[in-house]
Amino acid sequence: MNLASLLAGLVFGLGLIVSGMANPAKVLGFLDLAGAWDPSLAFVMGGAVGVGMVAFFVARRRTLSWLGAPMRLPPARGIDRRLVGGSLLFGIGWGIAGFCPGPALVALGMGSVKALLFVGAMLVGMGLFELLEWRAQRGQRKTTAVPRSA
Repeated sequence: MNLASLLAGLVFGLGLIVSGMANPAKVLGFLDLAGAWDPSLAFVMGGAVGVGMVAFFVARRRTLSWLGAPMRLPPARGIDRRLVGGSLLFGIGWGIAGFCPGPALVALGMGSVKALLFVGAMLVGMGLFELLEWRAQRGQRKTTAVPRSA
């Protein structure tokens, strides 16, 4: 299973390099709708969405992966404040840096200093999120605890 994961990661990384997704200048050109817009990444994203839709359609009908591991798909959820807020933060970060997490890791592997800064900031953000989630869950446990009788 580790070999399959390695191969999938290598194919994914190579696809990001070939498509230009690991190049922040190309990504920022795609996001610059008012300037010299480069629509080529729209085709990359469209292809990725199409492949993902087929994969999820097939995965929903299975209990085990092709490698024998149990299928653990995320539960379907509606659009809520957390999803919208996370999407906004993701889009702002993508627009500022020209990276999203996958391409940033690929660029990091290619020795990009900008990617190193982005990945560092991403890890700090992930740590901050985990800390805030832990504190929120701890606070909920305290408020929902049943008082003991003497």
